[in-house]
Amino acid sequence: MQRRIAVTGLGVLSPAGSGKAKFWRAMTRGELGIGEIQAFDTSVFSVSRGGEVTDVDPASLLRVLDPSGVSRTTRLAAAAARMAAEDAGLQEAEYPPERVGVCFGTTMGNHTVLEQHHDEERSGNEPDIRLGAHYPYACISSAVSEEMGCEGPSFLIPTACAAGNYAISWGKELIEDGTLDAAIVGGSDALSRTCFAMFHRLGAIAPERCRPFDLDREGMMVSEGAAALILEDLDRAKARGAVIYAELLGYGLACDASHATAPHPEGLGAMLAMKRAMEDAGVGPEDISYISAHGTGTRANDSTESTAVRRTFGPLAEILPVSSIKSMIGHTMGAASAIEAVACALAVHHGVIPPTMNVETPDPDCVPNTVANQAQHMPVSVAMSNAFAFGGNISTILLGGAAE
Repeated sequence: MQRRIAVTGLGVLSPAGSGKAKFWRAMTRGELGIGEIQAFDTSVFSVSRGGEVTDVDPASLLRVLDPSGVSRTTRLAAAAARMAAEDAGLQEAEYPPERVGVCFGTTMGNHTVLEQHHDEERSGNEPDIRLGAHYPYACISSAVSEEMGCEGPSFLIPTACAAGNYAISWGKELIEDGTLDAAIVGGSDALSRTCFAMFHRLGAIAPERCRPFDLDREGMMVSEGAAALILEDLDRAKARGAVIYAELLGYGLACDASHATAPHPEGLGAMLAMKRAMEDAGVGPEDISYISAHGTGTRANDSTESTAVRRTFGPLAEILPVSSIKSMIGHTMGAASAIEAVACALAVHHGVIPPTMNVETPDPDCVPNTVANQAQHMPVSVAMSNAFAFGGNISTILLGGAAE
């Protein structure tokens, strides 16, 4: 009999608020976390706004790691993991450390280490060699394992903006096959000057606001953040009296390999991932209550995702709620789908769908029910969360109520 997977702990650091309660309050109230970037000089760019985690210093949450010897991406990841583990009461579960694994996703990884090294050399200072040693991406997941005392498998998945869902899917697999009792999974990315420059060169950054599904949308906002979820065997979680936010029902992965940066025009990879997720969960299109869209606010992404949803759900796509929290927090890169998974778990738990903010003139080419500008209070039996990445990497997960 296949083991069922519970989500028992949530940790999040986002531009709109950090910590489960503050984050969820911001998402349901439609609060925006975008402002003038402070992390680096934006005077050489034509745009200057983005999303930064400013309400908490992730280093203050660490108990084991020396924050000065690791990158900001790692500090964000470890802080989110610490939040999630404490929320779940993971230490009280008394799982053997070799039976608890870690998997995190990222886009830019520790690239800010190189940027800091470059800046120090240009200013005539000696770069911190400890940070150079921490540059390899795998240092992120290994640092989380060190911080949390986990001795099970530790993986880092660099599939860009789809990586958080990939990491969550990995955790599900290892618990189902009996390798792990619990997994700390999620995604993390610090605000990177290199990443900002890349999207600026692509002409993909909006000057003021992210407006997914709006006719006059102008692009995405580059942001930072991290999220972690604690996954456990459902029966064991219930036996120990853990709070169960949602059940991880299924996942689907795909790669349409259509273009280095642009989505497949017919949404083939997205369709395949959504269908695979539903097959894995044993549900049909009629069972989906809500879709958390990738919804970046770029013209190509929102139109392509809408096409894929319509081709997958048929007439249901015209009434199905589809919203994007990137309208509030921007695109947090490898953390995006992990943060959105936290939002979906809370949507299931509380029966509230977060809105798509900044919608003024709905694009008729996009799905119509974008939960525009105000949260919807309704039961969420099954939430679908989509994540798209460069190279055509697509990942979809399904979260639902933990029924008997």
